[in-house]
Amino acid sequence: MQPVKIIQSTFVPLSVENIDTDQIIPARFLKATTKDGFGKNLFRDWRYENNDESKPNLNFVLNQSQFKGSILVAGKNFGCGSSREHAAWSILDFGFKAVVSSFFADIFKNNALNNGVLPITVTEDFLQKIFQQNNLSTLTINLEEQTISIDATLENEKFEINSYKKNCLLNGYDDIDFLLSLKNEIEIFESTHN
Repeated sequence: MQPVKIIQSTFVPLSVENIDTDQIIPARFLKATTKDGFGKNLFRDWRYENNDESKPNLNFVLNQSQFKGSILVAGKNFGCGSSREHAAWSILDFGFKAVVSSFFADIFKNNALNNGVLPITVTEDFLQKIFQQNNLSTLTINLEEQTISIDATLENEKFEINSYKKNCLLNGYDDIDFLLSLKNEIEIFESTHN
C-alpha cells in the first residue's frame, strides 16, 4: 500500500444517499481473484446505458470531464449492503484515495481502511458545504492532524479514525506489513521469554 499523509485534490461529487456495494461494483464482476481491473467497473450500471461501454451515461458524474480528482464525495450512508471487499478495490483501482460522506456502513469503512482508501466521516452540514463548491475547488485532507479542509473557504473539520489504522495508512502498511515492522521487537521478546 502507498502511504497516505496529505491528500490535496479536486473532488468528484456524487450527492446520492444510500449507495450500496452492489451499485459501487455489481455482483457480476466479482469473479476475479486479484484486486486489479475493478476500477473499470466502478458504478458500472450508472456509468453506461444497458451495460454498453460505447454508450456512456453523460448525466453520470464519472462521465463528466469537468469532475476529476482523487477524492470521491458521496451522500449519507455510503457502502451499505453486502460486505464485498471488491467495493473498496474498485474505488482504489479507479484512482480515488479517499471517500467523504456523512455516514459509512461499518463493513465498507473497514474494507476501505484495509485496502488503503481513507473513509472520512464529516457532519451533514460540512458535507453540504463541500457539495456547494465548484468543480475546480480543492479539498485538503491531513491524516496526521485528522482534518479535512475546503481550500477555497478555509473551513475545516476534524475526523475520527482508529489509531491503528491511522498508523498503517501513514506508513503504507497492511496488517502483515505492520507485523513485519515489529520483527526486531518480536525477536527480542522471543529470545528473552524462552
